[in-house]
Amino acid sequence: MLDIIHAESASGEMLGVIVQLGGQTPLKLCAQLEKAGIKILGTSPDAIDLAEDRERFSKILSKSKLRQPPNGIARSAEEAEKIAHDIGYPVVIRPSYVLGGRGMEIVHDQSGLRRYIDAAVEVSGDAPVLIDHYLQNCVEVDVDVLCDGKEVFIAGVMEHIEEAGIHSGDSTCSLPPYSLREEIVIDLMDQSITLAKALNVVGLMNVQFAIKQSRDPANLDHYEVYVLEVNPRASRTVPFVAKATGVPVIKAATRLMVGDKIAQLKTEGVIHNRKFDHVAVKVPVFPFARFPKVDAVLGPEMKSTGEVMGIDRDFRRAFAKGRIAAGSKLPTAGTVFISVKDSDKNVIIPLAAKLSDMGFKIVATGGTAKHLVDAGIRAHKVNKVHEGQPHIYDAMINGDIHLMLNTTDGPQAVVDDFNLRRSALHNKIPYYTTIPGAKAAVDAIASLKLSGPFDVKSLQEYLKAA
Repeated sequence: MLDIIHAESASGEMLGVIVQLGGQTPLKLCAQLEKAGIKILGTSPDAIDLAEDRERFSKILSKSKLRQPPNGIARSAEEAEKIAHDIGYPVVIRPSYVLGGRGMEIVHDQSGLRRYIDAAVEVSGDAPVLIDHYLQNCVEVDVDVLCDGKEVFIAGVMEHIEEAGIHSGDSTCSLPPYSLREEIVIDLMDQSITLAKALNVVGLMNVQFAIKQSRDPANLDHYEVYVLEVNPRASRTVPFVAKATGVPVIKAATRLMVGDKIAQLKTEGVIHNRKFDHVAVKVPVFPFARFPKVDAVLGPEMKSTGEVMGIDRDFRRAFAKGRIAAGSKLPTAGTVFISVKDSDKNVIIPLAAKLSDMGFKIVATGGTAKHLVDAGIRAHKVNKVHEGQPHIYDAMINGDIHLMLNTTDGPQAVVDDFNLRRSALHNKIPYYTTIPGAKAAVDAIASLKLSGPFDVKSLQEYLKAA
């Protein structure tokens, strides 16, 4: 790299090196470049380290009075067990040196932790593991920020459809948020501004938040915001934000890194705070069809290899467009197969009822079928493979299933349902492995049945209408 930099310098004046636009790898080169006398444009190497270093970053959050999930860094198996016990199960555990959530897992008890350490990762002083308390039933949000060191511009706030615990690269998300109250969105923006200033960001920053909302009927307005992660660089969400808003985010960030100010970019119209009346939905694209041994269930380890965007005036139709673009058309009639874990049996009831009201036939495995029938929903039991033919695989192969809703929990259950998801994939049956994803799909189907076919407009038409 130094040879390239010296060659470029010989051709003319070189202002410095930009490290914010190449993912995590360039950030790790900052210290070496700085030692070699190469100027880093934008956020300083020390500020980058401040965001990357767990212990230093925790101090910044504490000073700024911002929350993060209880966490710790373990350098031995014994230390990992103690930290997990202290912060409370379930925990999210991952190696400290990987990208894309590789090797990350949600562990529910001590035996699961020991299995993970024995089979998945070597823990040592040079290769510690990061352990966070897993925030269940939380909404995750990405915020992309531009900052000149003093003034901050919020480029985009994206609400994930899948709850926290699904890798952000695998989660479908909506810009603007489709369900969060305005006061929560404002709070998220305010906390993002606080972080950008505290870290002295010059250029781009991405923040991932988790919002835990009260389920107490007497206190439904209460919520808590947790900072999950801060990246002092361009995130994978930047291309989506730029297309959805019409703001040239990379161009603006580059100008900030070479010394321009937010105020100047606003005056020139490069960045703007226009209100839009459209919704853009980012939908991940998965390579499961090409990798028969990879499970389609979503989790903290990233599996997607690309993404598409759906755009419309209505979130539900934007979601449907995104699903079609990702190769998964939503049915408006037919039979739905439902098989969910015990903790989801109550929350699946209103979705099953809505599908039944729209004329769909409901089939389900024994436990789920009984739960639905007890709730007053007409559901037909279908055999699992070990219960004999005709079973659910026969129905899939024969083209009798048009949508699958399948959630699972625990290592053995994931293994047991693996063939179900592979069969759905092989037979081109759209499927959802999370309740929030299933809800978005059911709402989108209802909208399609009510409003009919899509109208076709260019991206520029949506942006011009703002």
